[in-house]
Amino acid sequence: MSFVLGIDTSNYTTSCALLDTESMNIVSLKKLLPVKDGERGLRQSDAVFHHTKQLPELMKELLKDKPSLSAVGYSYAPRCVEGSYMPCFLVGENSAVCTALGCGAVCEKTSHQVGHILAALYSCGRLDLVHSGKPFAAFHVSGGTTDLLLCKSSKDKVLEIEQIGGSRDLKAGQAVDRIGVKLGLHFPCGSGLEMLAEKSNAEFHIKPSVDGLYCSLSGIENKCIKMILDGESKEDTAKFCISSIYAALYEMTVNLKIEYPDIPIIYAGGVMSNKMIKHGLEKIGFFAEPRFSADNAAGVALYAAIKKGLILK
Repeated sequence: MSFVLGIDTSNYTTSCALLDTESMNIVSLKKLLPVKDGERGLRQSDAVFHHTKQLPELMKELLKDKPSLSAVGYSYAPRCVEGSYMPCFLVGENSAVCTALGCGAVCEKTSHQVGHILAALYSCGRLDLVHSGKPFAAFHVSGGTTDLLLCKSSKDKVLEIEQIGGSRDLKAGQAVDRIGVKLGLHFPCGSGLEMLAEKSNAEFHIKPSVDGLYCSLSGIENKCIKMILDGESKEDTAKFCISSIYAALYEMTVNLKIEYPDIPIIYAGGVMSNKMIKHGLEKIGFFAEPRFSADNAAGVALYAAIKKGLILK
């Protein structure tokens, strides 16, 4: 048996994953970083502290059967672009490098974003796109990212990524969390906001601010704040927020299909685990299961396995 370990220490979640390259089964363990009520995230110093406490606990459980590791992968930065950096990823990097040295395994690094895309491809059964030589599009929509990406196979990087669209201002996950906190939800607010929205019977006719493959989402926050101040229900406000994000993503998808008519589309990132958004877009593109859509280390493990040639084309 050949096993590959993946580690991801993002600004939201501590996660590690173990990939069995023969069965292609992935066991993934993760734990949200603790955030106080009413706050919208953590300072990087606090994130580093909590990852340092949480990662050994998860690793102890994941590796309790002492699997023989052939490779270890980790996320070193949010994106594979110059200047992309967050101190929280150093915790995962240090653990991955030490683990690889201790067991004689190969150590591979990639970005948090690549991990999201590969996890989504795995979950929806489209890892073939990594080896096809043909481009595919990926929406990466999460707490800090609303990017539309053109992805191509790469021998050196596994995926060569070019941003071709996205949000010019507020990110979708930021809108969800900011409005969620104002509605009294605990950060991160995605699941709580979805639960509120499901209780609303309101119907909204939304004209999103979309220009080609780019959008502007700051108006969503402004409108939702006004709804709160005007005394509209939490349920209707939550539904408006999610419906507005969906409307923008839908129009961007339509424009993408005009510009790239036959291109496969993958939807990745924590925001894309929302059932309301998935329902409107799943006939157009591919969605991951929620556990592989939100932050996880599965895609990082897959990256290391692909780099080492442990996954057959």
